[in-house]
Amino acid sequence: MAKPRTLFLLLFTFYYHSSSSSAAYTVGVNYGTVANNLPSPSQVASFLKTQTTIDRVKIFDTNPDILRAFANTGISVTVTVGNGDIPSLAKLPAAQSWISANILPFHPQTSIKYIAVGNEVLATSDKVLIAHTLPAMRALTSALELANITTIHVATPHSLGILSSSEPPSTGRFRKGYDQRIFAPFLDYHRKTKSPFMVNPYPYFGFKAETLNYALFKPNSGVFDAATGNNYTNMFDAQLDAVYSAMKRLGYGDVDIVVAETGWPSVGDPNQPGVSMENAISYNKNLVKHVNSGKGTPLMPNRTFETYVFSLFNENLKPSVSERNFGLFKPDLTPVYDVGILRNDKCSQDFKF
Repeated sequence: MAKPRTLFLLLFTFYYHSSSSSAAYTVGVNYGTVANNLPSPSQVASFLKTQTTIDRVKIFDTNPDILRAFANTGISVTVTVGNGDIPSLAKLPAAQSWISANILPFHPQTSIKYIAVGNEVLATSDKVLIAHTLPAMRALTSALELANITTIHVATPHSLGILSSSEPPSTGRFRKGYDQRIFAPFLDYHRKTKSPFMVNPYPYFGFKAETLNYALFKPNSGVFDAATGNNYTNMFDAQLDAVYSAMKRLGYGDVDIVVAETGWPSVGDPNQPGVSMENAISYNKNLVKHVNSGKGTPLMPNRTFETYVFSLFNENLKPSVSERNFGLFKPDLTPVYDVGILRNDKCSQDFKF
């Protein structure tokens, strides 16, 4: 969702149980703070550590109270540069100052995993921001190296508006004029630094009445891609494969993809199509099972994807009813609906905690 906001991203750890083996899998959740009734960072950190299987957090700022709250918890943290701060960080001295102020005081007591440089920058159509994003990423990477930190990677999340074509998935390509000039250098950077290409796919924003089941992972006849012979039974796979096709078209199909945001609201405005508790449960539960299965997508088989569901809490200061109801939890930390993330959860037969 291409809107300014302060977000946290939390990474859930699930354990898939089969008759032959068990292995750890992960799925994340965005933890937004556009509300006036949420728990304090220390309460959230304690809740995640003691009551859930969540072991990674991504915050969309560098709030020192939050970073302190997660110190020595065993929960890794990703921090974010605000969009407005990107231009100033394109030069190495400024990037070094930023690392000194926002990373060094907390690392390694707080385990920091990624620095996300902005959020959906290309969706802003701000030429200054767009032009400075990759230079800022490179400068921050150099600043980390000069500080002898090799465990933190730098990335930036993109909306699917970066694609000019996505249906069928094999036709996926980046927007004309952005492909070679913007995305080839981005992807080359990711390959060289072994950092992920982050995208925010939302079937919720892409479905029509006739494709609702397709968007929700429910039984449907599928969408056939004649070029590859693949039949897609869910929109999430189709969106990821469209991104992959665009990356491969430029020669970067080997770069990892991280799903930085995806979700479905449980309540909407009266008569808002597709919005219900049942649909939110269907999308998020099926998403978790799917990305953890190791099945991958038709064009990226046998892969698990680091995926972050939007969002942790219902946030009461957001502008619309649906935006206020993407949460998995209420502000009192009780679940809006069950997605199998509490340590004492007994509801799912597919996951063992």
